[in-house]
Amino acid sequence: MKSNKNVYLVALGLLLLPLACSKNFLSQTDTQASSAQSLFHTPQDGISLVNAIYDGFQHDNQNFLLKGLWYNANYCSQDYFNWGADVSYNTYLFPADFASLAVYWNDSYQGISRANSALPIIAQMHSQGVITDALANFLTGQVYFLRGVYYYYMGCTFGGVPLELNVATTGLHPRSSQDSVFMQVASDMNAAAALLPWPQDLAAADLGRATKGAALSYHGAAKMWLKQYDSAILDFQQVIPHYTLLPNYMSIAEYNNQNNAESIFEIQFSLPGGSTPDWSYNNNEVTWMSSFMWPWETSNFGYTYANPLLESSFEAGDMRKPATVIGPGDTIASPGIVAIGGIKAYGQVIAGFSGTLSLPASHFTGTDGKIINTCGKAGDLWTGDQPGQPRSGYYGVKQWRDPNVSGNVTALAGNEAGKGVTAIFGDQNVTLLRLGEIYLDLAESQFQTGNQAGAAASMAIVRNRAWNGTAPVPTGDFMQSMLQEYRHELSGEVSLWYDLRRTGLQIAYIQNIFGITIPAGHDLLPIPQTAIAVNPFLKQNPNY
Repeated sequence: MKSNKNVYLVALGLLLLPLACSKNFLSQTDTQASSAQSLFHTPQDGISLVNAIYDGFQHDNQNFLLKGLWYNANYCSQDYFNWGADVSYNTYLFPADFASLAVYWNDSYQGISRANSALPIIAQMHSQGVITDALANFLTGQVYFLRGVYYYYMGCTFGGVPLELNVATTGLHPRSSQDSVFMQVASDMNAAAALLPWPQDLAAADLGRATKGAALSYHGAAKMWLKQYDSAILDFQQVIPHYTLLPNYMSIAEYNNQNNAESIFEIQFSLPGGSTPDWSYNNNEVTWMSSFMWPWETSNFGYTYANPLLESSFEAGDMRKPATVIGPGDTIASPGIVAIGGIKAYGQVIAGFSGTLSLPASHFTGTDGKIINTCGKAGDLWTGDQPGQPRSGYYGVKQWRDPNVSGNVTALAGNEAGKGVTAIFGDQNVTLLRLGEIYLDLAESQFQTGNQAGAAASMAIVRNRAWNGTAPVPTGDFMQSMLQEYRHELSGEVSLWYDLRRTGLQIAYIQNIFGITIPAGHDLLPIPQTAIAVNPFLKQNPNY
């Protein structure tokens, strides 16, 4: 965070920013023509002030949500690999001067700064009668929650970081310990939970905003980092009755099932009508989490591919497998993608089958001699158009759910299968936390407190859903089974590596499963060099 003695002025400028137009509650009017004198005098001013904090999750979303959270959660866990410039996540040899790392750090502290600035403004608006008691509580609760979320992921990623909690600050604080960061997360979430409604009491127009359930969930997660498992159990037991596990695991990530009954907190995105989500579209309403993770053969990208060991790690009968990873000879099982025709409907596949791409038409021909409708085939894997490059032919499908995204196709003119041929970005929400993870957190916490029967029962709830009935009971060491449950439930989302690291078993896990030795201290990312350069009190993580 750069030194700034006038952070309060940031708040006065927040409504002058062009904020993201998200689903429902983040849609707002243009305030760029507002003056400082006209700000913070209506209830909507207070709402917009808080909206600006949410906007931080979307700002530079490819660096915050994708390269900040998703890459770290999935590349460090070795279930996915990068084809491009971000391979350091997989090798644990991350350069401290990597640009995206600094963006993630700066975006996090920008959100924290906005939260710090909003608290006294909301209090003043309340004291002056501009906003009611109810609105003041709702807004204040969201501010504490959002600041806690930023710090939660900072602690998960970097360990100890500077705690900036005041409006006026030099920004030149030393790092607090990792425990101190999670103690602050717990404090913020405790304050938020006391002020926020349960999801059932949230107005329809506020869908997507923070709730008491989300605050208690993160409070419990922070308590787990602090090894205070009894406290975490109490949080999770309060949360669970207010949400519902979807009966079909495939449904969780479906495009037409966003903000579902299992979702606890998800970042909202919405593409304005008439917009073309290609390189000409430059805004924060879209994410990079769709076509960039598909095979080159369907998208013209293929920047992320899956480890074949992920596909083979699922037990027989586990229905999470087709909802998580796809490999040679597999058809895509997403109902939304099946409805548009499946893999054979993508313009890039059609172009390849017609012989207009650099690869031979046989590469896009199925074993039946027709246009292929599987993710490649045995003996002819979908690894892209560059010989010798390392893609495995396996890909994640949790981000392959938006039927409106078609990939980047320049070889075709027209609109095959009713799909725009240059829709490379999507507006699907990004779920940060859901009930399936809470059940697993509860199981781990119960085990750590000696309640082995309760732990097995909580884990069984998740596994039984995965088997669409009664799952086999895991054998052997419970915590090793716990690590695999985190993996199979959450791979391809934004939590896995953080949950593994929280157990303290992450080093041995990576060694045992993948045969990789993580260099000492490199299960954390380095503090960005740009942050250290402006703060003489900020020290680098050990062994970087």
